[in-house]
Amino acid sequence: MRLDDLIRYLDGYLRTTEVADDPNALNGLQVENAGEVQNVAVAVDACQAVIDQAAERGADLLLVHHGLFWGGLEPLVGRNYRRVASLVRHGIALYSAHIPLDRHPEVGNNVVLARKLGMEVRGWFGEYRGAPIGTWGELDLPREALAARLGEILGCSVRLIAGGPERARRVGIITGSAGSMISQAKGAELDSFITGEGQHWTYFDAEELGVNAFYAGHYATETLGVKALAEHIAERFQLPWSFIDHPTGL
Repeated sequence: MRLDDLIRYLDGYLRTTEVADDPNALNGLQVENAGEVQNVAVAVDACQAVIDQAAERGADLLLVHHGLFWGGLEPLVGRNYRRVASLVRHGIALYSAHIPLDRHPEVGNNVVLARKLGMEVRGWFGEYRGAPIGTWGELDLPREALAARLGEILGCSVRLIAGGPERARRVGIITGSAGSMISQAKGAELDSFITGEGQHWTYFDAEELGVNAFYAGHYATETLGVKALAEHIAERFQLPWSFIDHPTGL
């Protein structure tokens, strides 16, 4: 199909121009190709190893959560040049969706993880740039069982900071690096909070605010949205896709 038709659909579906994000996120099409899409690859990060694998698979569109240009305006030299040159040389368009994918109500990282946990989303919490980013719902599980279930779903080890009650009942999710939002989970009257990672001092936030914090890995928690988005466009446009797994362990 035509690249511009698919990009137009993705921009509307993900609301890339409406959802507030870091100015350097540059959501949407970051690198174009000759104008056709026949084979889609999806990944968490637009790093060199992922770009190389996309080329090996014959992909002409790479959808990622973390795109290029996070450092702002930089010259296309060194590894910046190598990444862009690889995309252009192999005819791979690059599309990035950061917060628009985190927050999406159907294919977003947060809601997809909630569904996989068997948790119906009851509401939103956690303000980021003027809008709620996290989802919350209700479960009734021992906190250790919830940690084990997370590990099974994501294929990773989960670090539990057991600051809250022994049973997790009101559970919030903000994937990625949201440990600093434990206080907002507490403000939303949640007893448990799932994210990817947090800084050292967030241990004491969980302990002293009485919230169970589950750190399941920044990478692992953000593999879900790109896969769900790929499944969505595959169903709608009959485009084959594959997931490029390049875990960081973080």
